[in-house]
Amino acid sequence: MINKPTLIALACMPFFSFAEVAYQLKIDQGTHHLGDVSITFPKSAQSHLDIQLPDWRTGRYEILNLANGVRLFNAEDQNGKALEWKKVDKNTWRVHFDEPTEVNIDYQVYANELGLRARHIDDSHAFIDASGFFMFSDSFRQEPVSVELDVPDTWRSVSGMAFGDNKHSFVAKNYDVLLDSPIETGINELRKFEVDGRQYELVIWGEGNYDVALMLRDLKKLVKTGTLIWDDYPYQRYVFMVHATSGARGATEHLNSTIIQRHRDSFAKRDDYVAFISTAAHEFIHTWNVKNYRPAGLVPYDYTNINYSDLLWLAEGSTSYLEDYLLLSAGITTNQEYFKGLTRTINRHLNTPGREVQSAAQTSFDKWINQGGDHGKNYSTNIYSEGALVSMALDIDLLVKSDGKVSYKDVHRELYKQHKLPNSFTSADVKAILKQLSGRDYTQWWAKHVDGPLNLDFDALLAQVGLEHARPSSAKPIASMDAIAKNSGEVLILNHVAREGAAWAAGLTPGDKIVAVNKHHVRKSLNATLQSFSAGDKVTVDFIRRDKLMSTTLTLSRDYNKPKLVRAILNPSIRQAKLYKAWMGVEHPSHPIK
Repeated sequence: MINKPTLIALACMPFFSFAEVAYQLKIDQGTHHLGDVSITFPKSAQSHLDIQLPDWRTGRYEILNLANGVRLFNAEDQNGKALEWKKVDKNTWRVHFDEPTEVNIDYQVYANELGLRARHIDDSHAFIDASGFFMFSDSFRQEPVSVELDVPDTWRSVSGMAFGDNKHSFVAKNYDVLLDSPIETGINELRKFEVDGRQYELVIWGEGNYDVALMLRDLKKLVKTGTLIWDDYPYQRYVFMVHATSGARGATEHLNSTIIQRHRDSFAKRDDYVAFISTAAHEFIHTWNVKNYRPAGLVPYDYTNINYSDLLWLAEGSTSYLEDYLLLSAGITTNQEYFKGLTRTINRHLNTPGREVQSAAQTSFDKWINQGGDHGKNYSTNIYSEGALVSMALDIDLLVKSDGKVSYKDVHRELYKQHKLPNSFTSADVKAILKQLSGRDYTQWWAKHVDGPLNLDFDALLAQVGLEHARPSSAKPIASMDAIAKNSGEVLILNHVAREGAAWAAGLTPGDKIVAVNKHHVRKSLNATLQSFSAGDKVTVDFIRRDKLMSTTLTLSRDYNKPKLVRAILNPSIRQAKLYKAWMGVEHPSHPIK
């Protein structure tokens, strides 16, 4: 019989004290990128337990084959007796047992893939995303978990998860929370701050030319902007993890944290710093968009199969789009810096022939298989730039037709209200919200701009908010092959040939080594080689293919030595200025509204 004080004590114990999955990671061979994992699964009455490592990780829609670093797998029952096991596919280990028992497994992980942001160990730190380290069983996916790290005494461990009973242990509600709460442990710099009653941490691994005081100042401004779009915050504590690296770069959002990687010398210049703080804003927005509302194909996550969705453009591209609004509104960046970034996005889109072939919805669905390179640029787009431009076009359309009263930010506010996890949303749900907010049916707009290849008139679109996409008056026409080449010393090697362009029409292809144009040896670049020619000129191009000298005739096209730029018009109307302020949250540069 259990007495009353014992019952009270049991009731007060945390939820993770019962039937938890216990993980341990020991790191004593960091120089060799090795870690030893032990897992205890609760008692099971099944005849076998399938134990798996994910095939992909959240935030990166790509099969990563993370199980290829696992070796020395072993399984035992609760009494230490060896259990029979067999690997049944590339990331599943099936453990057999004859009677109910806890299952204890251990294995070694090789973690030397920093850029994947899933698994990395060296002599100074470990970045631990559960997808690259910790196996799971569907039978216990919803059970509480604990993580115990055995790491050098000089290391510090940080995560969005709650601490356990020591500075290197953590607890989580279930495996999904563990998988979305990476751990940074090692020799690092840690700063803590509070904004509006919520706790924040900035942890930096690696030396670099970053300015911690500047980062803290702007992060404090950034995290105050959440209610500019949404009605509340889905967390009480948030961790910004930063890696100053020797080459790995990128970032990934998580449940209440983010990991941002940049080259250690890419923080100090203003353009570099804007890129960093823009990334921080992007991942911060993901705390709502993706981590608290996301498309139906991603709910719930299936860690061992592809999770298809035609709305990844909204998950990622809209996030890229909204980051500029938060940065401008917070006074972290300027109008001119925004125009510079928008210029890059628009010009990259216009210089990608694949925009005429693949829609935002199609590139979303195909994200798992889309590849870069010449063919990718000619026949594909990407969820980030296409999604950002679709979002901008939709935002301006909503603002113009509502006289500034309804915007795309309202759409995201409603997605958070109406489709918060564990719910999800579809394209039909987004169109329903658009109709609810605007009173208009967006079916045809969606078919044209989302389901069909994006074809925007940027001059007309931007003019509505007092901007223009124009070429500088100093720009001069130049001859072009509609191709990109790299100099390899004596020849120019083509690495991109634009579909239906001049080089394409002449039969040139990536890998061709251009030797001469009109019998004159090539110079250091295509532009330098063609500077004495004009658009419309026919030239002979000598090139090497399959180690054989070949020749073709090519008609040069027209390009310019300077790209078009996004900039504010000098004399916007009052309406244009008002719409700009409703759009970006700040005054129009040429016409402040009094």
